[in-house]
Parts: sequence; C-alpha cells; structure tokens
Amino acid sequence: MAQNYFALRSLDAEIATVAGTVDLRKEQVKLTQTRYDGGIGSELEVAQAQTELATTEAELAALQQRRDELENAIAILVGENPTTFKLAAFTAPNWNPQPPQIPAGLPSDLLERRPDVATAERQLASSNAKIGVAKAAFFPVLTLTGSGGYLSGDVDTLFNWNSHTWSIGPSLSLPIFAGGRNRANYHRAQAAFAEAAAVYRQQVLVAFGDVEDSLSDIRHLADQANAQERAVKNAQHAADLALDRYRSGIVSYIEVVDANRDALSAERANAQLAGQRLIATVQLIKALGGGWDDRKIYASASPARFQSSAENR
Repeated sequence: MAQNYFALRSLDAEIATVAGTVDLRKEQVKLTQTRYDGGIGSELEVAQAQTELATTEAELAALQQRRDELENAIAILVGENPTTFKLAAFTAPNWNPQPPQIPAGLPSDLLERRPDVATAERQLASSNAKIGVAKAAFFPVLTLTGSGGYLSGDVDTLFNWNSHTWSIGPSLSLPIFAGGRNRANYHRAQAAFAEAAAVYRQQVLVAFGDVEDSLSDIRHLADQANAQERAVKNAQHAADLALDRYRSGIVSYIEVVDANRDALSAERANAQLAGQRLIATVQLIKALGGGWDDRKIYASASPARFQSSAENR
C-alpha cells in the first residue's frame, strides 16, 4: 500500500505541475492572439499555442484518471468503499521529499525477520529433526508397560478362551526385519535435509539480492535526482528566456513551444523521481523484513566500526 500511496503523491505533484502549465498555456494563447490581432504575430502562432494548450489539457486528464485508479486501489487495500474513499490532493508543484537516511552498518540479522527466510529456516530445522527420528528407528524399542486383551479379531471366536492373551511385564521390539525400510527412510530424511538446506541457502541469497537491489536503486536514484534538479532549473530558465525573446520579436513562437515542453518534461520527471526514491526506500524496508532502529544498531556495533561509520558520513 505504501508504494501505491507514494505513487499517488508523485502523481499529485505531476498533476499540480501540468495544471500550472495549463494556466501558462492559456496565457500564451491570449498573448499570441493579442499579437495576431495587433498585426505583429501570425495565425500559425495562434494555432500552435492552441495545440499546446489542448495537448497539455489531455495530459492532465490522463494523469487524473491514473490518480483515481490508484486511489481506488488504496481504498481496496484498507477495506474501504472506493466510492466514498478520498485522499486530499497534494497541490504543491515542487514536491521533492527526502527519503530517510539509511544508517551504516545494518546487520544481516535483520533478514531473519523475513517470512520467506524464517519459513525456510524452520523447514530446515524440521528436516534435521526428521533425520534423528529415522536414525532412532534402527534401535530396539523397549515397552515397559504390561498389556492384556484378545488376539482374535473374529467376532465369533472373540470370547473363546483360546483367543485370550495376557502379557505381564516389559516387552522388547527388535527392528531385525525392517532394516532395509529403516535404512531407506534414513537416506530419504538425509536427502530431504539436503534439499531444505539448499532451499534455505537460496532464500538467503534472494534476500541479500533484494537488499542489494534496493540499496543500488536508492544510491543511483539520489544521483539522478540531483542531476534532474539542475535540469529543472536550467529548463525553466530557458523557457523564461524564450518567452522574453518572443515578446521582443526576436524569435518565433516555436522556440517558446520547445522550451516549454522541455521545462514541463523536466518538472514531471523530477516529480516521478521523488516518488521512485520513496518507493525504493519502501522496497528496502520490505527486503529487510521491517524497519531498523538506529540506537540498537549503534549499540551493537563495535567501537572501531562505529568510528569508521561516523568518519564516512
């Protein structure tokens, strides 16, 4: 559900950005129309401005449709009626929350909380216990209690005296004629243990792989977000310059269109990256089987390791 929530918030930022662009496109339509009416601009520029306005409005409608789908998905996850469940829209266009800091020295013991790893570990322990059970079948079984009853299972002879048997005292059972079966059961238990060990080892490797993928995503998305921030600033500056040049009559309106498209694409990509960074953090928490406690991590760390982690910050 957290992934859907952050995806929805990312869409909110995109919607806010595109909605602001729609307002800008409307102003540009008025500007081109005014220049055309004054004999400065051309009808082509008016048509281009109107096309950009309609295209942006279509993009806004598509984003709102996607938001409704995510909102309905969240409602189903929390057990609410999608018709009445509503999440207030996030209207700030420059939405760029920072994910939580990942502490250094996360212990691998955290992976033991994962349900798949815990299940594989319990299955391994069960298979190991079954080897002991199969091995115990080779040894004699001594019954220390007495028994009394009837040998015959036939109803007609059930009460005949010959069918009576009485055994007082301990009895001994020797697995002389079951040696082959016991040996086969023992080998089967050993094979099942080997299989469970392989499954457990594979599951642990999968857990480590999930953590490594999440950490890699967080690291590279942070670098990508920093670069995208610079792209947004430069694209917006270029769009402002293109509009000023158009108002001064230096360039045609097509340059304004291209600059505005680049700025809108950069801002939408920035909002998407913000959501992806939060989702990557959620994936790390999921891969670890839960969150982490910085105090417990630092308390269990050695002094040299703690000093090394502090110096790397």
